[in-house]
Amino acid sequence: MSGMCCRDTLHYVFDYETPKTLVIPSLRMGCVFRFTQLLVILYVIVYVCVIQRAYQEMDSVLSTVTTKVKGFSLTNVSQQEPLFWDTTDHIISPQRDESFFVLTNVVVTPDQIQSRCPEVSRIQTGLCVNFSDSVQTCQVFSWCPLENDTDLPNPALLAAAENFTVLIKNSVTYPKFKFHRRNIRVNSSYLETCEFHHKTDPNCPIFRLKYIVSEAGEDFQEMAVKGGVMGILIDWSCDLDWWWTDKCFPKYSFRRLDNKHIINNVAPGYNFRFAKYYKSANGEETRTLIKAYGIRFNIIVFGTDIFQKKFRSKFGLSDEDS
Repeated sequence: MSGMCCRDTLHYVFDYETPKTLVIPSLRMGCVFRFTQLLVILYVIVYVCVIQRAYQEMDSVLSTVTTKVKGFSLTNVSQQEPLFWDTTDHIISPQRDESFFVLTNVVVTPDQIQSRCPEVSRIQTGLCVNFSDSVQTCQVFSWCPLENDTDLPNPALLAAAENFTVLIKNSVTYPKFKFHRRNIRVNSSYLETCEFHHKTDPNCPIFRLKYIVSEAGEDFQEMAVKGGVMGILIDWSCDLDWWWTDKCFPKYSFRRLDNKHIINNVAPGYNFRFAKYYKSANGEETRTLIKAYGIRFNIIVFGTDIFQKKFRSKFGLSDEDS
């Protein structure tokens, strides 16, 4: 019994095993085997590497945007003297983050003072006074005279803003890959003469407002009457492999963002009110109320399918292995 145990132990320690290779001289089996290998290789190269790009990683874009609008217009209506309007008058809240507002139409109520006047929608005094020769209303305490916005100028008073231009300065960062890019090329002479066009000059960061609205399928003159909201979309979808880095430029598109519905047209457009306060000659506090209609341009920056080459990490190699 002990002898058998010794022999088994010696066989276990000193026996040598090797795989046996069997060669099958069959053209049919060889073709099937090579065809299977080819399918695996094509799957790795075409689907995994080219289509799915499994050797790459993705990151989201971080962005900052500033704008500068240039232009002027002149109004000459029968009720007022001719007025010159520059960007200080047209652009309300010029430092608003990633958007800007261009004034296109106004209803002005000048020389309002705290007083009593005929109307029904303010603090009523209990007295009934003449609103016109044929109509009487309750007297109210408010800023008088009251605003009348039923007669909106059409065509828009400041529709000449369609010829204004805006310079959009956009900087983006992909923090994972430490990649930075601006939409402005390092060429000052180019920036002085260019104007964006999606075919002839797609990389220029200077846009004419009329062109932005028309590219969204809208008419600036029509939109200027009651205002609206436009979107300027900047797409930074880039492939950050080393051979594509120098070709990473933004793609611009435009669309109207507010609801323009032919039937459901309740509260259309975009407007708000603001006032300019001053003292009259007799020291009484007075204001000019302005109901401002215009187009707000929202700049939306995004980046999708942003990749960076990562061959070494995909094969389990660290930087110290090189």
